[in-house]
Amino acid sequence: MTQVQEPLAAGPDTEVRAAGRLERYFLLAERGSTVGREVRGGLTTFFAMAYIVLLNPIIIGSAADVTGAHLSIGELTTATAFAAAVTTLLMGFVGNAPLALAAGLGTSGVVVSQIAPHMTWPQAMGLMVLEGIVIILLVVTGLRETIMNAIPLPLKHAISVGIGAFVALIGLVDSGVITRQPDAAHTTVPVQLGAGGHLEGWPAFVFCFGLLLMIALMARRIPGAILIGIVASTVLAVAVEKIAKIPDASWGLVIPKAPTSFFSAPKFGLFGRVDLFGGFARAGAATATIALFTLVLSGFFDAMGTIMGVTSEAGLTDEQGRLPGISRILLVDGVGAVVGGGSGASANTVFVESTAGVGEGARTGIASIVTGLLFAAALLFTPIAAIVPAEATTPALVLIGALMMAQIRHVDFTNFEIAVPAFLTIVLMPFTYSITDGVGAGLIAYTVIKVANGKWREPGWFVWGVTVIFAIFFGISGIQHTL
Repeated sequence: MTQVQEPLAAGPDTEVRAAGRLERYFLLAERGSTVGREVRGGLTTFFAMAYIVLLNPIIIGSAADVTGAHLSIGELTTATAFAAAVTTLLMGFVGNAPLALAAGLGTSGVVVSQIAPHMTWPQAMGLMVLEGIVIILLVVTGLRETIMNAIPLPLKHAISVGIGAFVALIGLVDSGVITRQPDAAHTTVPVQLGAGGHLEGWPAFVFCFGLLLMIALMARRIPGAILIGIVASTVLAVAVEKIAKIPDASWGLVIPKAPTSFFSAPKFGLFGRVDLFGGFARAGAATATIALFTLVLSGFFDAMGTIMGVTSEAGLTDEQGRLPGISRILLVDGVGAVVGGGSGASANTVFVESTAGVGEGARTGIASIVTGLLFAAALLFTPIAAIVPAEATTPALVLIGALMMAQIRHVDFTNFEIAVPAFLTIVLMPFTYSITDGVGAGLIAYTVIKVANGKWREPGWFVWGVTVIFAIFFGISGIQHTL
């Protein structure tokens, strides 16, 4: 008689094999991480960038296209959360890197100010899909990775430092600790501390509490220091808002009020509303081409700088500043632009807030999977994501910015050929609020100095080519007016 073999029951051996496969696929042991660290890192990254689910819809929804049409805030919120979930999950499973993606605010700004006034929303989103396709082609041909590897190692370190300063400035500005001078046109000091030259109010107190708590916990090497700080600051903010009855405008975008409802139904009305080539006919070939060039270059180098900075901070790069498996990461980044444009959210890109998760120990794609799942949950629970104010999350960016500055030790500031390009790269990122501008200025200065010293061959053809492209990029406004 043939005996039917019963299926093996799940037990310790099954769990061990599953854990082994998980470790081998995500290289946990090789990268010195654990599942617990990755989960904490993923949670921290989500909290640090959850604001995008609210902010991106406001930016795009406030603008009209060439026909005067506005997009629905509810549909934009769904599109933003969905695109962030899909692309971040792809980064986790395919790229195996602690990098989260969402709608790029720089791209959204370009769309609102430079693209939508000349074409319809479907045509504008189509242009972003084309941006992603171009970037994917650059990855498939190997050109994007070659350009990244061609950048001199000291400038790669300078990019990391510049991103650290940029991240810290974002945190200080978004929290209201640094503000613009009301009469900036009539003073030599364009920014100031707080709203009137000093810190005041409960929101500022919440920020200071969170920053000092994170510093103290990290000094004591407490696991989850950043995440604990964010949660504790959020609880404090909700309590303060409840008791002190603070004016809503004091908090900025997110008001830490307990929601009346924890559920919101997603609205998928924008998905697939894309016109790939209609913008060239409506806006004109020259205008649409220049807009596409701007999107590609900005998306290319913003993501490149962020990827290099975050992975370097995570210790994933080799001695030459190269990242193993970079082609998969770059491919996901290109797909992010396609998914973002196709869903109606704006092109997705790697977020510098990923550094917050790295600060918690994230080293693999598991952290990105956690972040992506939380974005997916935000499709249904947007009111919960709307509880965490900027004053609770921005201390993490300031602290991570401080940690990223350690990369400056690799830059030889006694060598003029390196010092000036590195300096321009570092300072222009925060000063212009653009990673692309910092990278471009540094490469142009590097090439010019080499030519001045009779070393014009030393940069190599790829750096020369990128330098010319950046020269065109910085002069794009004049070119556009001329055409």
